Amino acid sequence: SLCRESFSTMADETRIDLNSPRWDQSTLSGRLKHFFAITDSRLSLKSDADVDKAVEIVEAYKRGEAVEGYSTEQLWAAKHLVDSAVHPDTGEKMFWLGRMSFQVPGGMLLTGAMLAWYRTFAAVFFWQWVNQSFNAVVNYTNRNAKSTVTDRQAAVAYTSATSAAMVVALSFRTVTKRAPPLFQRYAPFAAVAAANCINIPLMRQREVVDGILVTNEEGEELGYSKHAAKKAVSQVSLSRITMAAPGMLLLPIFMEYLEKKPLYRVSVL
Repeated sequence: SLCRESFSTMADETRIDLNSPRWDQSTLSGRLKHFFAITDSRLSLKSDADVDKAVEIVEAYKRGEAVEGYSTEQLWAAKHLVDSAVHPDTGEKMFWLGRMSFQVPGGMLLTGAMLAWYRTFAAVFFWQWVNQSFNAVVNYTNRNAKSTVTDRQAAVAYTSATSAAMVVALSFRTVTKRAPPLFQRYAPFAAVAAANCINIPLMRQREVVDGILVTNEEGEELGYSKHAAKKAVSQVSLSRITMAAPGMLLLPIFMEYLEKKPLYRVSVL
């Protein structure tokens, strides 16, 4: 009996907690590691069957069932796949184009396209529309499901952000028409920044009006806060612009250099 009790205690101690992130979320390094784990671009290649299997494994382990053949690393890998592909509020699989794991490849392709094809109004119009459509999918996929957004509100946010992006991009192009080509390449960044300042607040307007649920460290609900909602929306808008800045501010310099190469002019232009 004593042996069985000791074995049970040791087994409990070796079990990991899949109800929480792997790393301490009270530290910056812990939050970064968690973010990198669930935004790993390789996760966007996983099939629905892979996601369903990961959900099955994680849920079974949470219930205390024995999961044979899975190491600690494999269990965490399943947990990260679930966190990246399943909405935390609804428990439903998210559309793969809107998952955060697709942000890097999707964003790279669109940024490259906007920086490469910018010379004509038609090209600027088309790629800004594609980019804002992609952003709308991402915002809707990762929305706060506890704060309902009507189809009309989503349509208004999408239309407003897309219109703003196009107006800013085309206006920027007109103003810099006689400027060196390098300056014209910064039109996409100006458009993206303007669109984010419109799209995100409109998509999350319900939270700003009603507030978001605030909990304490124990997870107890304290009530709804409009101040927290406004702070969250402003931080998300700023972070989206900040994340886009390095690529869209530095890549134009590289693109300007690359465009002068014969291979690029033949294959792209």
